[in-house]
Amino acid sequence: MVVDDHPMWRDAVARDLAEAGYDVVATASDGAQALRVAGAARPDVVVLDLQLPDMSGVEVTAGLRAVHPAAHVLVLSASGEQQDVLDAVKAGAVGYLLKSAGRGEFLDAVRRTAAGDAVFTPGLAALVLGEFRRLAAAPAGADSGTAPGLTERETEILRMVATGLSYKQIATRLVLSHRTVQNHVQNTLGKLQLHNRVELVRYAIEHGLADE
Repeated sequence: MVVDDHPMWRDAVARDLAEAGYDVVATASDGAQALRVAGAARPDVVVLDLQLPDMSGVEVTAGLRAVHPAAHVLVLSASGEQQDVLDAVKAGAVGYLLKSAGRGEFLDAVRRTAAGDAVFTPGLAALVLGEFRRLAAAPAGADSGTAPGLTERETEILRMVATGLSYKQIATRLVLSHRTVQNHVQNTLGKLQLHNRVELVRYAIEHGLADE
């Protein structure tokens, strides 16, 4: 689903996705419409602008987690401001891409977002990880370095996710299939009651599982 209040931009993004073989199940011009449509359309990925006429993209992201929590939100915004990025991620966005990105970079970001990867415009990933590390420095931060309820393999993969490795890279390192890695991550999300890879990264840092 594509959510943007500029018709020409919204139509262009939807067209690029359709031409690349994606099924664009819905488009929306504002936040209220996006939340109404998402529950019925059930998109795997929501490409979302931050600047909407009725509510912020951050509010829409949080709302999507209520009406369709399985959706992966990829913010596509003209703003690269630090606070905008962090607010979107904290609300549940899986990725954040600037509108200055090329078509190929955008389509690759959509593909990776659909697969559950955390995708950011170069430079923004370090910003997000830095913020999570700052939060983890609070008194209630790192503990014993173990994740309760996780298997040894799930913990190992969680550590790798926290370093920013893609599923493909993790699969290569552990000599596993891409699907097996995905299954382990989904099991980990369920056990820890988390929603996406970004939340997994934060969890790993806060619990001393993230390798430097």
